Amino acid sequence: MKEEIKSNRPFYDFAFTYNLYEKLKELADLAEEEDWSYKNSPFDHENPVLFYYFHNTFERIFEQNKIVYSKDNEFCCFNTGLVTDNQEPIFALFKKNQPDRKEHWFLLQFCREGQWDMAKFAKLPDIATYFDDPSCLVYDSNLDLRVNYEHIIEDNKERFPSPYNTYDDHHLNLVLDGAIRKAKERVRRNYKVAVPQFYKGKIQLLLPLCLSNPKIADMALLVQHHGDFYLASTCLTLDMAYNNARQLAKPDKDWLQP
Repeated sequence: MKEEIKSNRPFYDFAFTYNLYEKLKELADLAEEEDWSYKNSPFDHENPVLFYYFHNTFERIFEQNKIVYSKDNEFCCFNTGLVTDNQEPIFALFKKNQPDRKEHWFLLQFCREGQWDMAKFAKLPDIATYFDDPSCLVYDSNLDLRVNYEHIIEDNKERFPSPYNTYDDHHLNLVLDGAIRKAKERVRRNYKVAVPQFYKGKIQLLLPLCLSNPKIADMALLVQHHGDFYLASTCLTLDMAYNNARQLAKPDKDWLQP
């Protein structure tokens, strides 16, 4: 998975930083220990999961107006949603940029809640939130699951691991159908199997697709609630799925892990 073009990321319009990757390495060192790497996809810098987590979190923070400004408007900050080993919240701290820069802010550093730098703010900002009704995080096994096999196979075959990405459509359909039936049985026995992700303002659920070994997931099936049923119309690689799920919370290591 290659890094997205900078112009597609709102953070780069908001703030300037000399080397975001180095700053994120500092954040990874400050936060409680976590594996922010990919296991199955190539990437051209460290901590790719953290890279996307940071950008996605900022976009949600910006959308929810949860950036807090100092009284003199020389500084601002937002809650990264991460904590230290001692469970102390971590904030991104910004300083007003030079007048000749197009970005109004400069990413100064990441700070613990108790650091003196955070005394600039009378009240510290809250974390980003993604849902109002927690029931959306749980897969309802009483509802039907409709699967768009044609779209999943024809438009996403490159996401299937070898040798399945070389199968003809009919053969792959049979394999996929069996994996989906097993996933439905598995989530019925254990609701935690369904891992939530946030996409375009909605909560979606990820189910494991075990194509070769019933104990090891090869991919993730993305399902979305449509009132009286669920619809599955795409699948994700495990790295893509973990990327998306990590925005909400660190997934339990039942099947989805970096």
